[in-house]
Amino acid sequence: MHTHTEEPYLLSYSLQLAQMEVVTGVLPRIIAKLGELLIGEYNLQRKVKGEIRFLQSELKSMHAALEGISDSKTQPNQLGIEDKIWARDLRELSYDIEDSIDTFVVRGKGNGSGKLLGIRKFIDRSVGLFRRAKVHHGIATEIRDIKSRVIEVHKRRRRYKVSLGAGKPVATAVDPRLFTRYTEKEELVGIDEARDELIKILTEDDGVPAQKGKIVSIVGFGGLGKTTLANAVYEKIRERFDCCAFVPVSQTPDLKKLFKCLLYYLGKNVNEQTFLNESQLLGILREFLQEKRYFIVIDDIWDIKIWTMIRNALPNNDTGYIIITTTRVSTVAEEAGVAYKLRPLSLNNSRKLLYGRIFGDVINKEKNEDAGKCPDKELEEVSDRILKKCAGVPLAITTMASLLTCKARNKMEWYEVYNSIGTGLELNLDAVNMRNILLLIYYDLPYHLRTCLLYLSVFPEDHKIDKRRLIWMWISEGFIQCDDKQGNNLFDLGQSYFDQLINRSMIQPLHDKYTGIIEQCRVHDMVLDLIRSLSSEENFITVLNDTDLTSQSNTTRRLSIQNAKEGQAVTPFSTTSLEHVRSVIVFPPAVDRMPDLGSLRVLRVLNLEGCNLSQGYCIRFKHLGNLFHLRYLGLQWTGIGQLPREVGNMHFLQTLIVTRNKIPSLPPSALLLRNLMCLYIDQSTRVPSGIIGNLRCLHELSMLRIDGSTMDMTMEELGQLTELRWLSIFLSQWSGKVAECLSKLQKIQRLFIRGPSGERNMGGLDAWVAPARLCTLGTGQSCCFTRLPAWMDPSLLPRLTALSFAVRELRQDDLETLGRMGALCYLNLEVDDNHDEKLGIIHGRSFVFRAGSFPSLLRCELGFIGPVVFQRGAMPRLTSLWLNPFPVQEMREFNGVNGGLLDMGLGNLPSLKEVVVNFGRSEDASKEEVDEAKAVLTHAIEMHPNHPTLRIR
Repeated sequence: MHTHTEEPYLLSYSLQLAQMEVVTGVLPRIIAKLGELLIGEYNLQRKVKGEIRFLQSELKSMHAALEGISDSKTQPNQLGIEDKIWARDLRELSYDIEDSIDTFVVRGKGNGSGKLLGIRKFIDRSVGLFRRAKVHHGIATEIRDIKSRVIEVHKRRRRYKVSLGAGKPVATAVDPRLFTRYTEKEELVGIDEARDELIKILTEDDGVPAQKGKIVSIVGFGGLGKTTLANAVYEKIRERFDCCAFVPVSQTPDLKKLFKCLLYYLGKNVNEQTFLNESQLLGILREFLQEKRYFIVIDDIWDIKIWTMIRNALPNNDTGYIIITTTRVSTVAEEAGVAYKLRPLSLNNSRKLLYGRIFGDVINKEKNEDAGKCPDKELEEVSDRILKKCAGVPLAITTMASLLTCKARNKMEWYEVYNSIGTGLELNLDAVNMRNILLLIYYDLPYHLRTCLLYLSVFPEDHKIDKRRLIWMWISEGFIQCDDKQGNNLFDLGQSYFDQLINRSMIQPLHDKYTGIIEQCRVHDMVLDLIRSLSSEENFITVLNDTDLTSQSNTTRRLSIQNAKEGQAVTPFSTTSLEHVRSVIVFPPAVDRMPDLGSLRVLRVLNLEGCNLSQGYCIRFKHLGNLFHLRYLGLQWTGIGQLPREVGNMHFLQTLIVTRNKIPSLPPSALLLRNLMCLYIDQSTRVPSGIIGNLRCLHELSMLRIDGSTMDMTMEELGQLTELRWLSIFLSQWSGKVAECLSKLQKIQRLFIRGPSGERNMGGLDAWVAPARLCTLGTGQSCCFTRLPAWMDPSLLPRLTALSFAVRELRQDDLETLGRMGALCYLNLEVDDNHDEKLGIIHGRSFVFRAGSFPSLLRCELGFIGPVVFQRGAMPRLTSLWLNPFPVQEMREFNGVNGGLLDMGLGNLPSLKEVVVNFGRSEDASKEEVDEAKAVLTHAIEMHPNHPTLRIR
């Protein structure tokens, strides 16, 4: 019999679990659930409770040991085969324990006999007592079996004398971003020379492609900076062409999607609902480009056959074109066009990149000639040794900088890092050796971050991963655990995990073009290769693509179905068991390979985003109501027209996303989803009365339609959702209840209010006071403030990042108040002109954006009815300026006072890249006056040092 005197032996095994991301994610949940079994109304036998307490004690000890050694990591190559086998067994045991507990909870409660629907409710009432007795006997048997397996794991450890792995201390790195296409210009070290050389190859002096058309392929191994160089060329000369596009390909491309992306970025949008095949899209592309001078970058080609199909879509023409490809494969580069072999960074540039990342606060990379010298002489020798191993590879250097940033700045610490790298890249410039550096950073992550990072292997290469949906999937998987006593929020904790992965350069951030906020991410293909390998090895993720399953295990825990060859039959999964599958993520090219939902009895995450489910809907979803364990259901953009009424059976559901469909209404059974934390529906989807008030756990709700007939009732229900952080609503008409309701929602961080087109409410939120944690406010024209409200003050809204609103009257001091909002990145401001007097306009004067105002603003959209002037020092980060409408007459009035046509001071905006102007509403101005204004604007753009793009509407 296993006793607690033997407990240290079990705990010693925990030291082998530093690589066991899955166990560390599961253990806290199991401990909590065992506790619920003991105190819940399950009427368990005393003996069973004793065995549960034994398991709970063992698992608590294991988890405590894991947390205690979180600073000591052991890499897999330091563990013996016995260690790995034992670790695998304990991981699988942990999964099975949780599955058993969850299954008992569902069956033990009878799934709520008063809550089940249809025939299931009748059966439950008829055989309830017998069924519960049988279930209780079953859990007793399960607990005994689990206990015996725990004891066997312990005995095996003693039998095979499993040893402890030695580890090294680690620390937390805080680093900016990975060296990618999206890296800021000032961070690109050594890129100018290669960029100018490549441009010279591509073009003649006037930028016209030599020989009418030119194709150059940048070739080099992963992490060398091919994409970064291609983007530098793209941004430098794109304005010389009629149209341009930059699209990634990856190892397993979806050509249909690729051609659609090309058309979209070239300026010819193809309706998503139009079912065109590859051949039709190819023809549209050729026809569209036939008479245009175009510039296209095709990033990351692996197969010459794929390149051939893409090349057939890009016509030779007499107007001239440039095509750049990037590839790791020399034969592909040579076949595609002129091969440009990308060279590693020189030692001096490598130093600049490394020191700029680590000592950025003391190095001016652009002006300081000594930027390539180490600010700390003690670290000069060891840093050169580290750089030698990085061999001039930007990805290796920036990744190493991520690790060194937080280390103590002494050579002993840095030599420890140097000695941990293993075989240096200088021996062989190959991705295999790059893996050593990435592994070092990976094992420097805390175990909870490793779990979250490994989960990203469910996504295909180059996939844009939505941040919020990813975090909700992490939550549904149980990877994010927090102590309610500390007042933590699951999503906020998940957000911090996401940010740490970016700071450690393990994922690439994708910024929203309006706000600059990171809304998506990508995984660098070398990092993806690494985490796919680790996930397969640990049986964490099983990927099904157009070949076979990546895992050889007979038990699949998480399944990602990514691709399928045309005409390929549905995979029968004959060699793998699906009864233990926790996640199924299906991507559109492989929708026909989706497994039968009836076989997924413990499924927690089901994401079918973008898959066309309009055909055979009933067959595909006939078992959906039986997925009692489901936490995440993603059905956005699937073409479904309804949700089954049995959706109410999924009592554990936390996230439900059904946007971009034509669902007229949620089923009444949705009121049973009391654990729902995130609900995304379309504006046209109605929610029956009484449902919203039952969803007290909601953190995110979008887009709730509130009609006039149920306005007051719905607003009253909405006011009860005090946990809301994100709220989007559509109001068919305004109600005084809106401000009253919003005043109750003090945790709101993002708020969007829409109304009918052409209608607006005056002053509906003037008396409302926004909570201090508000980050985004978007009321647009649906709610027009009378004046800038007193609560819209920088000291009261320190986190406000994005603001879109209309105001009836605006004065200069109001503009200056807004300008002091230090975090504001996006501003959409409209001064209402639907009244007699043009309030806010004083003849001969203008609105002035003063020096120091709007320090963080990236995009500014002004619906002013008056001229504006930008002083030097205003909006230093502004990249995009929209003027709608352009105030032609008011500019002329200003001209009459000052004797010269106002140019607005665009030259004082140092980061400006784009100006968009709408002259369509200049009814009071003649054609000549409009033409004069356009000429002045064009001249100001031409004189600007950045030569920003000017778009006139």
